[in-house]
Amino acid sequence: MRLRTRVLDLVTLSGTVTGTEPVTARMRRLRIGGDALAGLAVRPGQQVRVLVGGALTRRTYSVWRYDPAGAVELCVLNHPGAGPGARWGHSARVGDMVRLGRPEGSFTLRPEAAHHFFAGEETASVAFGAMLAALPEGARISGCVETETAADRLPLPHTARLRWLIRGETALPDAVRELAPAPGGSAYVAGQARVVQQVRQVLVRELGWDRRTVLTKPFWAPGRRGPE
Repeated sequence: MRLRTRVLDLVTLSGTVTGTEPVTARMRRLRIGGDALAGLAVRPGQQVRVLVGGALTRRTYSVWRYDPAGAVELCVLNHPGAGPGARWGHSARVGDMVRLGRPEGSFTLRPEAAHHFFAGEETASVAFGAMLAALPEGARISGCVETETAADRLPLPHTARLRWLIRGETALPDAVRELAPAPGGSAYVAGQARVVQQVRQVLVRELGWDRRTVLTKPFWAPGRRGPE
């Protein structure tokens, strides 16, 4: 046990759950604090890998907010057929110890872009929230976010500039086609792998976006174990 702890100390950061609260009908915010989490380099949109069971069970979550004094906030979705990650997020309590990796990933905000376009669903909205919070009030922002119900909408910054969709009404690729964002900015597309690819095709093939300006992140795919 001591050897395992020493190994984990080398490859993970440790913290403690210091707060929990529901933020949507199916999503719970966890605040994890600790000295090891202070002073990290975190870019808006990045993610962390959390040990949610045994040493080999990890799940990936976008960083909702980061406090350089030593706290990371995550939002964990509870969904049908929930796996170990969703069960951990639902059951975590203040005082629980948490091990997580350093922030990582290239799906991050491009602050220099002239226009920021967002397209995704519940699993994408956490990363979108971090990106939107980093943009100034005068930034050009548009996009569409799909959720199961209106009660699943995260309180995103600049939310009035986004089009909200209910699943089963207008499909995300169709909504992007209707919005027809002009090329010349940066697009951030995330969520279910197949839908991400469809939205990317709409932007690049139909609307003329340079593929290098479309950032994509397939957070999950039906039947695939791993990210939640």
